[in-house]
Amino acid sequence: MKNNRQKQILSLIAENEITTQEELIEKLRESGYNVTQATVSRDIKQLKLIKIQSDNDTYKYAQSGAETGPAINAKYVNILAETVTGVDYAGHLIVVKTYNGMAMAAGAAFDSMRWNGIIGTIAGDDTVFIAVRSEAFAKEISERIRSMSNTK
Repeated sequence: MKNNRQKQILSLIAENEITTQEELIEKLRESGYNVTQATVSRDIKQLKLIKIQSDNDTYKYAQSGAETGPAINAKYVNILAETVTGVDYAGHLIVVKTYNGMAMAAGAAFDSMRWNGIIGTIAGDDTVFIAVRSEAFAKEISERIRSMSNTK
């Protein structure tokens, strides 16, 4: 029950700009969860939810580390455009080459963008290894990286 409720909370905050616990309680009740303020408060703490500024200058609940929005996405795209010098894949592994000293920044950008199919990244000085769920994901993500970084 608790796990399902907490999954629903994550879904609700991803789909709605929820600014208060009262709004979250209301949305949960609409979803069939009869919750109290104390329960929601505990869930917020356990899920490590934070409040971030939304596009309309209010503060809404979000997952910590789950930066979103056009400005954040543009920042990560810019990092990749400025640092990536090449990309290739083999099987379930993508190899991204960067300028010296820039692999960690590129790796952090990949981790923060949370692309579907990425299992994890490892960054060195000028190389990022990206483990993906399938060769199809490897091809798709490699093409996306190439288009962002204008590499062949």
